[in-house]
Amino acid sequence: MQEQQDTDIIQRVLQGDRNAYALLVDKYSHLVYTLALRMLNNTEDAEEAAQDVFIKAYNALRSYNGNSKFGTWLYTITRNTCISRSRSNRQEVLPQEEDKLARLAGYDESHNQQQEQQTRKKILVHAINMLAANEAEIITLFYIQEQTVDELCKILGLSVSNVKVKLYRARKKLKEILDRHYKTELAEYYNVK
Repeated sequence: MQEQQDTDIIQRVLQGDRNAYALLVDKYSHLVYTLALRMLNNTEDAEEAAQDVFIKAYNALRSYNGNSKFGTWLYTITRNTCISRSRSNRQEVLPQEEDKLARLAGYDESHNQQQEQQTRKKILVHAINMLAANEAEIITLFYIQEQTVDELCKILGLSVSNVKVKLYRARKKLKEILDRHYKTELAEYYNVK
């Protein structure tokens, strides 16, 4: 149903209703900005990149063929825009969605202790930052952005088996980093001796 709504809005835009595009911008602005911020690690650059993404998407709207979700198509444009900016700015890719990072770290919300939560988030962010950029990206896309394997194939331009292998290797490396560098800190929170 959501995809049908997007398709209807896109048709309205293509038929000349420029105001309808604002509906897509409103719907996807958080997604685009969050990804840009995570990849560029700078609010000003992320805002500029988000604006660029929506301009590029508007100009390329006729090329959207509906083979993938509009959000996935837009995500790909965002990713490519940020990679281009990142190369020119030479900035590191850093995940910024702390709530989802906390879930990936295994935060149990029933404990509701801010200090523990903040420490876990920091540990996970540091561990993800120790991964190679492509490994950090696939971990972030799958676990934090909750993209499916099929969507990752479209975003990254890889086959299903290649995505699964890269995801497996990135998870394994992340676990090794956590075990090697943060085992003591994590053991305290999970009461592991």
